[in-house]
Amino acid sequence: MDGRTGPVHEALATLALTDHHCHGVLTDTPGDGDFESLLTEGEAWPGSGISPFDAPAGVAVRRHCAPLLDLPRHVGPEEYLRRRGELGAAEVNRRFLTAARTDVFCVDTGFAPYPLTAPAALAAAAGAGGAGAVAYEVVRLESVAEAVVAGGVEPDGYAEAFRSAAEAAVRRPGVVAVKSVAAYRTGFDLDPARPTAAEVTAAARRFTADGGRLADPVLVRHLLWTAVDLGLPLQLHTGFGDNDIRLHRVDPTLLTDWLHLVAGTIPVLLHCWPYQRQAGYLAAVFEQVYLDVGLTLHHVGPVRARAVLEEALELTPPRKLLYSSDAYGVAEFYWLGALAFRRGLAELLQARVDADELGLPDALRFARWAGADNARRVYRFSDSH
Repeated sequence: MDGRTGPVHEALATLALTDHHCHGVLTDTPGDGDFESLLTEGEAWPGSGISPFDAPAGVAVRRHCAPLLDLPRHVGPEEYLRRRGELGAAEVNRRFLTAARTDVFCVDTGFAPYPLTAPAALAAAAGAGGAGAVAYEVVRLESVAEAVVAGGVEPDGYAEAFRSAAEAAVRRPGVVAVKSVAAYRTGFDLDPARPTAAEVTAAARRFTADGGRLADPVLVRHLLWTAVDLGLPLQLHTGFGDNDIRLHRVDPTLLTDWLHLVAGTIPVLLHCWPYQRQAGYLAAVFEQVYLDVGLTLHHVGPVRARAVLEEALELTPPRKLLYSSDAYGVAEFYWLGALAFRRGLAELLQARVDADELGLPDALRFARWAGADNARRVYRFSDSH
């Protein structure tokens, strides 16, 4: 076999994926500069001679996305952008979302510097080919806290106001999880203990005076413990992100002491690169910890997806790996994320079957678990209101 054929490939090719963490797509055609910026977790650097279209994600777009726009493989950036503009945002979104063959989306609605589709519109575009799709919502807790302060609150009332606002947010129909971007605000080298009321009030006094982004370590700890109290799965950005991240501070093993204290909640470690091995260790030794390598896969491209997944799965129990695209803005990343995940996981599982290190029934089970079933167990979609 050539590594890209076999029963596992066939099973994953037809499996409808559950994308447990993603964002909306642009409702309008972006300008060329905006599109290039959205191809990278860094920035576009006009005049530098360095193009995001030449980075691994950009090369993958020109190779694997161009044919879905009726273009030849490896087309140049100018022709790619021209054709994208001709088709328009709605048609581009429909083509890539239906090609991804994803029937469940969990959408983080808390970050929208661009106009993005709401969860229902995302599902409608994905189901335009006839197969139904459904979208649920993930509440970003930092956005809730910042809205509370922007609306006006006294420091000694902050804790109760934030808790009430968070409880109201998660009671909305279709909410299945909460999320924290503590990785961007403080990193994970935090005191694991629940902060006292006096500590929260003192920190809230500083926050309410300054406003803006929640980045106080005490309030981040309070937010994480509030998430525990809410009782929903808690998605945590770890590892790879844009240049606000201080990468050495977002190794998920820095959360170890906190994980010992929160056995009743389900932390889901997002993205993880380059800490996919560390995340796998946590999933192996803490019953409640799950992980994905979303975002990473379309940025390393389909060629390297297998290597990332192999490192993530060195220790991770197969019941702990979830699929996500973490696609944001450009619909290409829904398609590339799904393609890279299917190809990378199929290659590594099929290789183990061919080497007689894994039975085919086990490989097929593991593929179904990671692609859809594990997320359904974690988020209990049938119980959402």
